[in-house]
Amino acid sequence: MVIHRVVQGDTLDSIAKRYGSTPEELIYQNQLKYPDQLVIGQEIVVDNDNIPHKIQRGDTIYKLSKYYGVSIENILNNNPTIDANNLQINDIIYIPLNNTSKNKIVVNGYAVIPIDQNIMERTAPYLTFVSPFSYQVLPDGNLTPINDTMVLDTSKPYGVAPLLTITNIEEGASFSSSLANIILNNDDVQNTLIDNIISTIDTKGYDGVNIDFEYLYPNDRDNYNRFLQNVVDRLHPLGYIVSVALAPKVSEDQSGLLYEAHDYKTIGSIVDYVILMTYEWGYLYGPPLAVAPIKPVSQVIEYATSVMDSKKILMGMPNYGYDWTLPYESGTSAEVLTNVQAVNRAVEYKTSIEYDTNSQAPYYYYTDTNGKRHIVWFDNASSTYARLMLVDKYNLAGVSYWNINNYFSQNWLVLNDLFDIEKV
Repeated sequence: MVIHRVVQGDTLDSIAKRYGSTPEELIYQNQLKYPDQLVIGQEIVVDNDNIPHKIQRGDTIYKLSKYYGVSIENILNNNPTIDANNLQINDIIYIPLNNTSKNKIVVNGYAVIPIDQNIMERTAPYLTFVSPFSYQVLPDGNLTPINDTMVLDTSKPYGVAPLLTITNIEEGASFSSSLANIILNNDDVQNTLIDNIISTIDTKGYDGVNIDFEYLYPNDRDNYNRFLQNVVDRLHPLGYIVSVALAPKVSEDQSGLLYEAHDYKTIGSIVDYVILMTYEWGYLYGPPLAVAPIKPVSQVIEYATSVMDSKKILMGMPNYGYDWTLPYESGTSAEVLTNVQAVNRAVEYKTSIEYDTNSQAPYYYYTDTNGKRHIVWFDNASSTYARLMLVDKYNLAGVSYWNINNYFSQNWLVLNDLFDIEKV
C-alpha cells in the first residue's frame, strides 16, 4: 500500500502510472467523485500489493485461495464488495500478494440504526464486533428495542459477533445522569435490567453486551463498578462478552461529569474489553480542532495502559469531520461531514488541503459563496495510519469505530494493510 499526497501537476493518470495501477482502480479504491479535479494535499491510496483476477467459469473463493496460496479471509478482506457465494464471470477481484504475517487485532464498529445495508455488507469483513446503537434503558429496567435485524443478519456470515449496546439515553433526549442513578441504586431494577439483557441476547443471537453509560453522577462511581460486576457475574457463565465504553481520561482524578464515575482501574479488571472514546477534542459545539489529535489520544492510552491490561483496550476511532464557520463564536454549531464529503468540498472550492503534523490530521480553509470563511478538520489515510500505529506501540487489543454508518474506503485499506482482523 502507498499513500500518495497530491502535488502540483499530478493527475490520476500520472499517479496510476507511477505506481503500476490504473485510474479505474484508484477511483474505486478512493471513492473519487471528481477524479479529474485533484487538489494539492489530497491523498490517494494505492493498493498495489495485489493482482487482478478475472473470474472464470468454475472459480470459487476456495479454489482461488489454493491457487494463489492466499487465505480465504485475506481475499474477502481485500474485496469487500463481492458476494463470495455468487461470483460473476468476467468480474475482477484483487488477490493480495503480501501474505506475510501481521498482528491480529479486534475491531468493533458502532452501527447507528438505521444503517444502509450496502455499507454494512462492505464493512463487515473488517469487523470483529458490531454494536448496533442503541437499546435505551428505562427506569423500570426494561429496554427500548431497535430494528437491528438487518445488521445481525448481514454481519453473521462474515464472522462478525454482534454486541447488544445499552445506553442511559432518555427517549428523545441525551445521556441522563438521573436515569443511570435510578438503575445503579435499585437492586430490583438492576436485576430486571440484567434479566432483559440476557433475554434479548438469547432471542436476537447477540454474543454479549456493550455498556455505554455516560455522564454518571460522581457519587455513582462505586455503584457503577458493582453493576458491571453483577453483569459479568451473570453473563460470563453463559459464555457472553462484556465490554464498556469509557470517557477519555488522562488521570484518575480528572474532574468533570463525563469522567469522574469512570473508574479505569476497577472497570478494566472487571470487563472483557474497554472502549476508550478517544475523539471529540474537536466537537460539534466547540472551537475548531482536529477530532482526534494524536497527542491527547496518546495521553489517554498511556494513562489507561498504566492501570489496566492493554489487551483489553480498544482505541476509539472517529469516522467523520467538522466544518466550522469563521470567526468561531462560542456555542455555535459546526457542520458534520463524512471524510469523503470533506475531500469533495475541498475540490468544489478548489482549495489545497494542509496536514498538521502536530495533530497528525488534515485541514483546509475555504470561502463559501456568501463570502464566509470556513475551516474543515477531518481524517485521511495518513491520519488514520498515524493513530493505528498506536495499537502496536501500546500493545492494544484493537480499535473501535464511532461510527461505521459512512463508508470510508481509505480507512479500511490502511487497516487491512497493517493488521489481520480477529473473527469470532
